[in-house]
Amino acid sequence: MTKQIEDAARRLWDFHHINHDIEKSDLIFVLCSHDLRVADYAASLFLKDLAPYILFSGGMAHHGDMLETGWGKSEAEMFADRAEAAGVPRDRMILECHAENTGENVLLSEIILKEKGIPHQNILAVQKPYMERRAFATIKVHWPGKKLKITSPPINFDDYPNNDVSKDELINIMTGDLQRIIEYPARGFQIKQKVPQEIMEAYSSLLDAGFTGHLI
Repeated sequence: MTKQIEDAARRLWDFHHINHDIEKSDLIFVLCSHDLRVADYAASLFLKDLAPYILFSGGMAHHGDMLETGWGKSEAEMFADRAEAAGVPRDRMILECHAENTGENVLLSEIILKEKGIPHQNILAVQKPYMERRAFATIKVHWPGKKLKITSPPINFDDYPNNDVSKDELINIMTGDLQRIIEYPARGFQIKQKVPQEIMEAYSSLLDAGFTGHLI
């Protein structure tokens, strides 16, 4: 991998982070995925008494793509099992096991929270590092009046790839997520965000290099 590609990918990685200061909230809202490190981090936040409840949202959304889990059960169930192993009590967990995209994470979770009468005006969302910005923009469309902070496991770009996600796959996914940040506001899926010129240049260089495997 060339230095130019590495540098462009790092610029996207940094842009995808919002770097909110986290604070005590009504609810820890975990957008589940193939990455169980997010479950571990969310559990650690709960165990620091940052919220009285933790909600795991995620179905079996991905089939035959880079984000497929192969678990045979919902992402929410897998995350909950991981959190329980870390010491989070089951009676403080809420599971939403059917969402297939970020919008559904919010909409289907809202139904459950209202049914249970659980306050959620102040929300601490937890997502993968490279998906902070896109998740924040999506949640704000559906919960515009709520106080929202978003965070992710403190893993740097070099340490993020593992046996489940290679560096090439990571760059493909980040490039696809930036495309969604650019295009989804016009479809009503996200709030609009300014993308600086240097990020657009990095994005274009990665597309030219063939990192197109996660595009819409």
